[in-house]
Amino acid sequence: MIIREKTGLFELLFATRGSVLPRILPRILVVSLLALFIVWLDGSVVPLPHLDAAPFAVFGIALSLFLGFRNNAAYERWWEGRRLWGQLVADIRSLARDCAVFLPEETSRHEVLRLALDFVHLHRVNLRRLRGPDVTQKWSAEDFSQAPHPPCAALNAANLAIAKAAPDGFARKALSERLCSLALAQAGCERIATTPLPYVYSLLVFRTTYLYCLLIPFALLENAAWMTPIFVAIIAYVFFGLAEVTEELAQPFGVTVNGLPLDAMCRTVEISLAPHLGITAPPALEPQGYYLS
Repeated sequence: MIIREKTGLFELLFATRGSVLPRILPRILVVSLLALFIVWLDGSVVPLPHLDAAPFAVFGIALSLFLGFRNNAAYERWWEGRRLWGQLVADIRSLARDCAVFLPEETSRHEVLRLALDFVHLHRVNLRRLRGPDVTQKWSAEDFSQAPHPPCAALNAANLAIAKAAPDGFARKALSERLCSLALAQAGCERIATTPLPYVYSLLVFRTTYLYCLLIPFALLENAAWMTPIFVAIIAYVFFGLAEVTEELAQPFGVTVNGLPLDAMCRTVEISLAPHLGITAPPALEPQGYYLS
């Protein structure tokens, strides 16, 4: 996620970190060069049809509405992912307080909380589809790397630890309900990560956007002349940019610059649990080059 203070005009115009411009620039150049070729062909070789701009205005409005609808759907996924991770952080903090009340033995409390830390890191790794033996720090003595579903394995181990350590049925029920809340937030995140926006949306948006950008020069030839490529570049930046932003927001747990800062949220959990574990709290993660991972 990009974290920046209020920027000035210069930064707004020329900032590229967090912008989709580097990824869509080749497409903008292609349609702009094609528009330049059309202008040259019309003025120097053979007259081309000069189309009325009115149908393109209607076409552009319809395309803008569809892009806006798709962008709203993607942002809703991004915001729901953020809410679910906020719930995870709150539930793990509450779990630590519940353990202090219901688990009298310090060793048992520490075991449950360390398993909770393993869970949240394994959940992050699972959502981002990271691979390798060193993708997450191990907080407990158990190794969940070979489990069919490592986050669930860590949560199951925490549940077993609670069942053994809780002194009575009420304590087991209260702590089990807290783990259930964690599992619900986990399932919500996995639903977002494994259910992309319908592919037909992407096909329709990109095909229609290319078609519009390739045809719009014929509507600008009459009045814009050699300025046509500039106007085409601006139109392409708007439409291609909106389409690319949607692609990023639709996958909120990715490692893109506009993805959610899962590393920072895991560190927040570590800081919150440090007093309960009797250890020194690590420093909060800071943005590096305006990027918070």
